[in-house]
Amino acid sequence: MPNPHVSADCAASDVVPDLSTVWLRVFVEVARHGSFTVAARTLGWTQSAVSRQVSSLEGALGGAPLFDRLPRGVRLTEAGRVLVPYAEAVAETLRGAGRELAALRAVAGGRLRFGAFATADAALVPHALAVFRTRHPHVAVHREEGFTPALLERLTAGHLDLAVVSTTSGDLPTAAYTLHHLLDESLYVAVPAGHPLAAGRGPVRLGLLADADWISGGRGPEGTLLDAALRQGFRPRIVHVVGEWTAKQGYVAAGLGVTLVPALAAASVRPDVALLPVLDEGGPARAVYAATARGRSLPPAAEAFVGVLRESAARIPRAARTMA
Repeated sequence: MPNPHVSADCAASDVVPDLSTVWLRVFVEVARHGSFTVAARTLGWTQSAVSRQVSSLEGALGGAPLFDRLPRGVRLTEAGRVLVPYAEAVAETLRGAGRELAALRAVAGGRLRFGAFATADAALVPHALAVFRTRHPHVAVHREEGFTPALLERLTAGHLDLAVVSTTSGDLPTAAYTLHHLLDESLYVAVPAGHPLAAGRGPVRLGLLADADWISGGRGPEGTLLDAALRQGFRPRIVHVVGEWTAKQGYVAAGLGVTLVPALAAASVRPDVALLPVLDEGGPARAVYAATARGRSLPPAAEAFVGVLRESAARIPRAARTMA
């Protein structure tokens, strides 16, 4: 039931009028110049068209005149003076929206939210990000680091615009993601500097290390860099599970085992560890992609960053991408 204590006038004041933004724009111009003629000239319209727009606005607001029509020009009524700041606020809000949308299209604003796996952060991503910041300094950048499955989950949930991910078996779920190929990455096996194989520093088959103790980020080789060992016909004996690359090098340097190092991380290997290129006729050890959510519009900043990632990947020396 209607509240008997609420007057009809009060209830009517709660009704939001259906106003055209064109009417408000015309009203602001007339109020600014005090003339239908000058407003029409500014807008590139006819005076009669301006008059019709103002009349439509007055009608939508209840019929009270917004201007007193004078022999020369017009003057705001009390109703017009009340409306001016609201109309100006609407006009400025729309201009602000237009500016922000234009900045997005020009990648002169907006945001970029992306994630990357750890070794991509060692070379590929820093180079790309430096170029991107130079070209688009006003884009707000948010970066995350994580393993590929977690990054894809964040991408699916809408927390990231794109993710730099990798696969050793080509089994990324392409139905859910668009994969922008960046590079194919080769592998090195890291051994202590005094290891017999370190003397030649030439390419080696992993089978020569089938009896070695291995250091890996997981307890099983499947879905990891050690898929390369499975392709060469042996299951590596993983003795130490170590997730962080610097720590893995420490274990190798101490003679506790050997490990695989992707080419993107090769530049940061310590001097008491030797890196030997891995011969793997089964194809590239790892493919690197920029993944985006399929069916979701890609923000202009993210689209620009995919292009910069491709440029940076092309500049990485071929030896760091795939063995000849």
